[in-house]
Amino acid sequence: MSKQLKSGLLLLLYVWFCYLMLQITWQYIPINTDVAFLRIKQDYVRLKWYQIAFFTHVFGSIFVLLAGFTQFSEAIRINHYIVHRWSGWLYVAVVVGIAAPSGFLIGLCANGGWSAQLAFCLLAILWFIFTIIAVQKVLQKDITGHRRWMLRSFALAISAITLRAWKYILVALFHPRPMDVYRWVAWLGWVGNLLVVEWWIYRKEKSKM
Repeated sequence: MSKQLKSGLLLLLYVWFCYLMLQITWQYIPINTDVAFLRIKQDYVRLKWYQIAFFTHVFGSIFVLLAGFTQFSEAIRINHYIVHRWSGWLYVAVVVGIAAPSGFLIGLCANGGWSAQLAFCLLAILWFIFTIIAVQKVLQKDITGHRRWMLRSFALAISAITLRAWKYILVALFHPRPMDVYRWVAWLGWVGNLLVVEWWIYRKEKSKM
């Protein structure tokens, strides 16, 4: 399979998952606290700070997914640098200013007890830190370092997608209890992504030796 075909298939798969995420988000428009995921969060949804954190996270994260994939397209980076640059700044602004902080607050109230809460809060903290480092690297003109840290940041961004994929896999194979599933996917949703990215970075560096 050619590199172009692989890239095209990955892009189509990513667009499909973004469409599914958009459908999930659409359920909350107009603002609705008695639908989908929020139906099992009624103890928290009455809290104003939780409502603000949840809805800013849900609506803001869509822009993260849309802006994020443009950062890794070689064609866009070379032929449409302005698009690459401004979508990158949009990604950073939403992650640092909205998605990561609100994700941390939501993580404090995550289902599944302290294990899941730790996983989601750690995810939000690392997402914030990795994105800031990526910005520092590009400002220092360290493009290689910038790409590495953006890859790590984006690996955490797409945890919203991989978390759901792991959920379907675990339920289909093992039929565990709902709370057990939540505890597992809270970690698998992003740790697995980081491992894949680190393997890819290592492979790239090794090929240059």
